[in-house]
Amino acid sequence: MPIFNQSIRRKIVGIALGLIVLMLVTSILSMVMSSQVGVLLDELTNRYIPAYSHLARASSRSLERGLALRRMVMTRMEAPSDEEAYTARLRDVEESDRKIEEEAEAARKLINAIIEDPRTFSDNAALGRIDIRIETAVVELRRDLSEDHAKLLKQVEAKQMAEARGTLEHIDVTREQFNRKIDTIRGDMLAQVFFSTSQVISRQHQTIIVSGVVTLLAAIVGFAFALLVSSGITRPVRLLLAGTREVEAGRFDKPIAVSTQDEIGELAAAFNRMIEQLRHNERIRETFGRYIDPKVVQGLIERPEVAIDGERRVMTIMFCDMSGFTSMSEGMTPRGLVKVMNHYFTMMSGPIRSNRGVIDKYIGDAIMSYWGPPFVEEDAQALLAGLAAVEMADQVPALQKQLPDLLGIRAMPAPCDLRIGIATGEVLTGSIGSELMMSFTVMGDAVNLASRLEAVNKVYGTRILVSQATADAIGSRLELREIDRLAVAGQSAPQAIFEVMARPGALTDAQVSLRTHYVEGLAAYRARRFDDARAAFNAALEAVPGDGPSRAMLGRIAQFAANPPDAAWDGAWRLEQK
Repeated sequence: MPIFNQSIRRKIVGIALGLIVLMLVTSILSMVMSSQVGVLLDELTNRYIPAYSHLARASSRSLERGLALRRMVMTRMEAPSDEEAYTARLRDVEESDRKIEEEAEAARKLINAIIEDPRTFSDNAALGRIDIRIETAVVELRRDLSEDHAKLLKQVEAKQMAEARGTLEHIDVTREQFNRKIDTIRGDMLAQVFFSTSQVISRQHQTIIVSGVVTLLAAIVGFAFALLVSSGITRPVRLLLAGTREVEAGRFDKPIAVSTQDEIGELAAAFNRMIEQLRHNERIRETFGRYIDPKVVQGLIERPEVAIDGERRVMTIMFCDMSGFTSMSEGMTPRGLVKVMNHYFTMMSGPIRSNRGVIDKYIGDAIMSYWGPPFVEEDAQALLAGLAAVEMADQVPALQKQLPDLLGIRAMPAPCDLRIGIATGEVLTGSIGSELMMSFTVMGDAVNLASRLEAVNKVYGTRILVSQATADAIGSRLELREIDRLAVAGQSAPQAIFEVMARPGALTDAQVSLRTHYVEGLAAYRARRFDDARAAFNAALEAVPGDGPSRAMLGRIAQFAANPPDAAWDGAWRLEQK
């Protein structure tokens, strides 16, 4: 192994061990000092402050006792006297006496716990004096109140209100003296709390200083390590960074010069191999991106097994064709025809791509595209295909205006338009073809149905027809109109076909009336009420003159006048008959 490689390893291991030792020292010191701070905080939180709170509650208990005593006297003086209420008030007074002593005793226990704890630096002498003062104050209160309480009970029993009032005043004086003593003790206790708080703050400052010193030492060692190894590391690292920025910008033609034989040199060599592979993949995308949809190319690169094995998925297929293309192309030169077709495909491919569709192939003047996983979420594919179809139809007026300029003529010999068929169903996706040539495409009944729906537009004079499954998936997210039921060769039952009329809420009043009358006419037609159907379809034509589906249905009704359908007729149009 190269010497420089070993040297770097030794330096890194040595500095790492040194930093680990410093970290351990820092952690141990921090834990020791933090534990001391924790003890002080525990004493402050669980002893000093609770003891102070017990003393405060002892004062409030004495006020409660005075109030309970007065309620007892008032209950006894009532006429007639309520013995049960008097007994309850007397119990309240006795309960207050007990609570005063309990609060004082709880405060003393906490103070004695502080004195007995050797881990803290408390003023034990001052705390001992506070303990004695609390005990003395409680003993004196108990003695004075016992005498006054017995005297008050006799006066109350004898109904001696004046004497009882005087005794109550003396009891209040005794209580106020006790409260003043407790307030003084609390003041001294608060001074001890402040002392303990200053101890906590002092220990915290010490902990911060020690941690800062050790951290500074670790920083100095780390900086020394950086100076030690930077000369052999920074230059190739800067080269790697510059190469990474080039790759980020999409430039894969600048490999990195490998100047060392250590780990960084190996990393630089691996980086060069990576950008070579990226350059190769980019060439694939650039080469095939113009012939195969870029999303398909990316998918084949990331998951080549899909192309080999194939998958069955529910997808939405679209076929788009230009009507009038044959007659238009007969008088064109090859160059003019290519120019027109390229312009047409560019305009029609834009909405497909912008709505996340995959263009499968161009067939003459037709476009085959599809939507579905993994390129599009399954619940969104039908709607995206419908939106793409609406946007493509919106491009027709502009295309009709641009074609004469492209051809260098004043007017087109025959108008051009668009026919679109969309179907949703399960298809096989994968590479289909021979050993000499393969094509990643989709196959299945949905593909055949979409192709036939595109052609059926000629029968009904429509632009966009979709299958029943596609219409169900779109729901109310586009304005649809049921056109007919279509029986396709190879399928067991006829299915409804729908026209995509517009985006949601974009119908004019005339189009809304058209759809309403057409629905009425279609229902009457299927129920063999041909006179009602004829009237409804004529009303639809009055709303929108020239409506292709209404004319087609009227023509069919006229044929039935001469040749009525048999009893087995189900109201569907048989595609194989055309």
